[in-house]
Amino acid sequence: MFDGFYFEFPYTIFVLFFFIACAIFCKMKLPSIYFPHTGQFLKQSVSASKILLLLKWLGILMMILALMSPVKDEPYELKPKEGYEIALILDASESMKAQGFDANNEHLTRFDVVKEIVGDFVTQRKSDNIGLVVFGQYSFIASPLTYDENILNKIVSQLYIGMAGKYTALNTSLAQGVNLLKMSKSKSKVAILLTDGYSTAEIDKIPLDIALEMAKKEGVKVYPIGIGMPHEYNRNILLKIAEDTGGVAFGASSATELKEVYKKIDELEKSEIKSESFSNVNYYFQFPLFISLISLMLYIFLRNRRGYA
Repeated sequence: MFDGFYFEFPYTIFVLFFFIACAIFCKMKLPSIYFPHTGQFLKQSVSASKILLLLKWLGILMMILALMSPVKDEPYELKPKEGYEIALILDASESMKAQGFDANNEHLTRFDVVKEIVGDFVTQRKSDNIGLVVFGQYSFIASPLTYDENILNKIVSQLYIGMAGKYTALNTSLAQGVNLLKMSKSKSKVAILLTDGYSTAEIDKIPLDIALEMAKKEGVKVYPIGIGMPHEYNRNILLKIAEDTGGVAFGASSATELKEVYKKIDELEKSEIKSESFSNVNYYFQFPLFISLISLMLYIFLRNRRGYA
């Protein structure tokens, strides 16, 4: 009950000795000294009244207690989160227009299905700091790292095929994802690279070896996902990216398989984010101050009513 309870100005208690000394050595002179015959009209002196004595000293003690400023320090701590920082790298090239990826709705394009599944993945990762890279002929950061899944999902919903050009710059997109995670201090950095095509060498300005060196230098583990039939994407390149960075390569030929891939990635190891401690200080001086004022007011009222000097 009293854990964390203390006084900000504890030495103010010594003021009490001043009042005690005054009570002993500063005796109140009765009016009878000046008016010798009025003493007989006084029913009793203040010091003889136990009620008045109690009210007086209660008022003094409570006033000193208020001056000492009683406070209670209530520390609380934000629980450490289990999470890491993720760069979602999405292929938005022309090949993502292909339909029939979702057996339940064959009119949807691959990119429509990817956006829906990625949106679900983001919603489930409430403790992760997630950013988004979109690529085609060139790549760009569509969203910096954020814990706000609502904002990120809104950005994902507004993506469209061809917004980064119609070709596939796979290596450049990987380097862009590494740059997104570069400033992170997290021990767990993950890039999830999704593509359905081959890298177009003519427009991919960064060699694969350079992109992989960047990923290894920053400690980024890459999980490449090839969607579509095995011959539609470069499986060997995706395997190499995963092997060199410590990740795992996946393939998904349907929407159902892609959902399972993201479920497996959802089980990745997590690094602990340090907890933060805060302190909430509550002041309680108003309570003894209120008691002191009431006590002294009653003391003055009763003292005047009974005719004390």
